[in-house]
Amino acid sequence: MGLFDRLKSLMGQDGGKGKAEAPAVLPPALTSEKEQQILKDGSLGERKALAARTDARPEVLYYLADDASPQVRQIIASNPSTPIHADEKLVADEDDEVRLELARKIARLVPGLAPGEQTAIRERAIDVLEALAADQLPKVRAIIADEIKTSPNVPKPMVDKLARDIEDMVAAPILEYSPLLNDDDLREIIAAGASSAALSAIARRAVVSEGVSEDIAATLDIPAIAALLTNQNAQIREATLDQIIDQAKGVEALHQPLAMRPQLSIRAMKRIAGFVASALVHAMVDGSALTEADAEDLLDRVRERLAGERVGEDEEAKLYKTALDLYERSAINDQFVHQQIESGRRELLIQCLALASDLPVATIRRIIHSKSGRAVTALAWRAQLSMRTAYELQVKFALVPSAQLLHPKDGRNYPIDADELDWHLSYFLDQP
Repeated sequence: MGLFDRLKSLMGQDGGKGKAEAPAVLPPALTSEKEQQILKDGSLGERKALAARTDARPEVLYYLADDASPQVRQIIASNPSTPIHADEKLVADEDDEVRLELARKIARLVPGLAPGEQTAIRERAIDVLEALAADQLPKVRAIIADEIKTSPNVPKPMVDKLARDIEDMVAAPILEYSPLLNDDDLREIIAAGASSAALSAIARRAVVSEGVSEDIAATLDIPAIAALLTNQNAQIREATLDQIIDQAKGVEALHQPLAMRPQLSIRAMKRIAGFVASALVHAMVDGSALTEADAEDLLDRVRERLAGERVGEDEEAKLYKTALDLYERSAINDQFVHQQIESGRRELLIQCLALASDLPVATIRRIIHSKSGRAVTALAWRAQLSMRTAYELQVKFALVPSAQLLHPKDGRNYPIDADELDWHLSYFLDQP
């Protein structure tokens, strides 16, 4: 809502103190006598209308800053023509909404006042801004922080104070955007025990140095580390990334940010591929500049890991029971399979594919680990899944080499007929 729209809105409010009085319609131009008459015995509606006028005399607006109605004072606080000495008075207004309106106006005004421009007014406006930045109401401080977050033309001490505010809604915008905070400031704030939201805000900055990244990683704060990994402009040393990878194995929330981190070294990708879901490994390889040989070597390592992964008998029995319930409810469909692939629920999907295709679990495993796009496609066909899902199974679940992938015909159809699909399955059915 723009400033004049807000003025219009305020003019129609009554502050919960009885029936709202419609704003009065005043003449296009007012004489000083008319202004005096309104100030002396004008109705609430007339005083609101007068308070909203940008052509009113400064002394009139100053007088209205003491009006008994908080609604009039709110309008005065919003009015860009209100003189600075009236704003100074409103800084300590007992009504929260008055100070909120003043904060919105002053926070937008000060950054546009360059040093040396009307020096006296600028200094007084900054004093008002600093007073509001220390207001007891967090919402007032949050408005100031949000409005000045990107400005280089505000006092550095005020920015420092807002950046250390105990309320995240105040500190976070400053920590994420302010150009006045340097690495020493940020590292000091981190060392002092910043909240998770504050750490995440720092991690999202347009530029994050290696030292700041290292300090964020050392906090072990998962949301902040995830934000750091997602930030393409965050500089992260190899040693820091190694520490994050060490911590991330058992923290699923870090798997995707790690795998999607741009410009990972082959060494880092091999380590990450040792524990993330196959779909993420595919995405990591697909988004890298690996040679075909390096990519295939990495995928081979993942296939070996997946082939050796097993759940215990009790867990397998639970997964089978879950899969059977899904099968009996006809819930094993294309959408379900996509969800399991993306979520990394590998063992449950194997059980579901076994039931949907009426094949033993051991056969499903052999097909998945075969590197054969045709065999995986035949399995999807047997389970009555679409060719698009068959392709997803090849790429993200079975990690089939690029040269062996079987692509959909016309973007959605099986490219080979039922007899050939059946023939590819028969090879695995004949194995013990």
